[in-house]
Parts: sequence; C-alpha cells; structure tokens
Amino acid sequence: MARVAIIATGFIGRAWAISYARAGHSIALWDAKPEAPAAALAYIDALLPDLAANGLIDEPPAALRARMSVAPTLAAALDGVDWVQENTFEDVVVKREIFGRMDPLAPPGAILASSTSAILPSLFTEDLAGRRRCLVVHPLNPPYAIPAAEVVPAPWTDPAVAERAAAFLRAAGHAPIVMQRELDGFVMNRLQGALLEEAFRLVADGYASAEDVDIGLREGLALRWSFMGPFETIDLNAPGGVRDYVERYQQVYTRIHPSMTRRVDWAGPVLESVEADRRRTLPADKLMDRQAWRDRRLMALAAHKRRAAREIGS
Repeated sequence: MARVAIIATGFIGRAWAISYARAGHSIALWDAKPEAPAAALAYIDALLPDLAANGLIDEPPAALRARMSVAPTLAAALDGVDWVQENTFEDVVVKREIFGRMDPLAPPGAILASSTSAILPSLFTEDLAGRRRCLVVHPLNPPYAIPAAEVVPAPWTDPAVAERAAAFLRAAGHAPIVMQRELDGFVMNRLQGALLEEAFRLVADGYASAEDVDIGLREGLALRWSFMGPFETIDLNAPGGVRDYVERYQQVYTRIHPSMTRRVDWAGPVLESVEADRRRTLPADKLMDRQAWRDRRLMALAAHKRRAAREIGS
C-alpha cells in the first residue's frame, strides 16, 4: 500500500485522510499550525463510528485509525511518500509557497496533488523542477462519502501522471473526472455555477422562492442525478435515446436560452431574499448542526448507493 502525506489538515485534509486510510494506505498528517493535526484526529475519531455504522469502512475503526500518524515537520511528512494531497487556503501565493517547499522534499516519483477548487494548476506549478508530476485533485466534500474527484492537469503535467492519479483514486473507491486540460472552474464548479446562476435569477425575478428552487432540486432532479448524469438522464427520457430526445426537446431549450444568459448579481438585492428565506428555514446558530446532519445523510446515501449497486447493478 502507498504512503500518503496530507498537507494541511482542515475539513478537506481530514476527510481525505479518512478516504485514503480506508483504502489501506498509511497516512502522515502535517500542518503549519502544530495543533491542527491533533484536532483533525479528534474529529476523525468521532466520525469513524458513524462511517462504520453505515458500512462505509470494512474494518474496525481502530484499525483504520492506526494507519494515521502526525508528522513533526513537512520533511518528515514527505519522507518516502507516494502521494501528496495538499489542502492549504485558496490563495495562489500560499499554493506557490507550499508547492515550492514540497517539490524538492518529496521523492521524484511522488505525485503532488492539490485539493484546490478554484485555482488553475498552471498558476502555482510553472516554476517547479518537478512540475510534470503536479496536478489538481479536487474532491467534492466530504470525499469519504462522495466518490467524484476532479483530476486537472497543468499544460506541462505528464499524461502518465494524470493516468496514475486516476488509477490511484479508483483503487481508493473514487470516481475520477479526468480533464484533458485545465479550465477555469474545472467541471464541477462550472456545472454547479450554471445551476446557481439560474437559481438566483428565478428568485431575483420573482418567479420562485429560494425554498421552492431547493424543492425542485432535492425532491425532483436530484433524485435522478444521485445515480445518473444529465446525458444518461436524457438518453433514458425519450423512446429512441439521446438523439430522439434532442430532436424532440432541443427547441424548448433554444426558446428559453436567451432568458437564461442575463447575470444577476448574487450579492445584490436578491441576496436579502435568499438569506431571509434560508434563515427562516434554518437559524444561523443551527448551521453547524445542519452541516453534521448533511454529512450523516451523505453517509447514508453512500451506503444506499453501494447496496443498490450490489443488488440492482450500477
């Protein structure tokens, strides 16, 4: 099994640690804040029983936890590693600094992956001697419950490194989205952004409340999208498949498209409406509790999808 270094141990780093340890890898955690790894391990200790209860780990929690350790220095964390998962702040200066430190310390064959959700890998790896082994591996949070992860190469990333990264993720139970080249927003944020643009527009123009938009997703589209994507959805929504769907329904989307291209300022007046709707539904002091509820629901959904794939097929 591989040796993995988790660099920065906030919410994303600790979630990756669980995911990679579950795959049997040994995990070294390091953070610029000396107290952070211990806090991460305490969080993990509290979470592992829930994962076990949902069948999302295949061994006693103590066995998984035993593969995690705290590294006293960055050099110690990177000693002999096969995979580095960096999770520092979404700041290109911070990314350049940490990758500049990691590149000479990590073994030449190690892959250096960043969890960044918004920064192109070319912006912080260009000047590195080992830039060909650097790329983005961006998860959907939390990765121990959501398998998808984006693999985004810089222009100089060795294609074999991207292939190795995808294989490593698959072996750890993930579903890699392998981009052929980098693009601002990657795949997930561009899809999510398109949906959010329309959601804000519908509320801003007075067609629906924030809650009604949420109902449309969670009680409608998301039920299908929880186990199939948009292309498979339309392929199954017309008798003759995707071509039949396009021939039948493209005219609908052609007609409405012009009204879907105007931007609404998310921070403008619409935010007052959206925030008021959300705070009526969920008081601000309950946000952390609801986040924990979300993660438990995601665990239950992941467990259901695993069971359904075995019993019905994937």
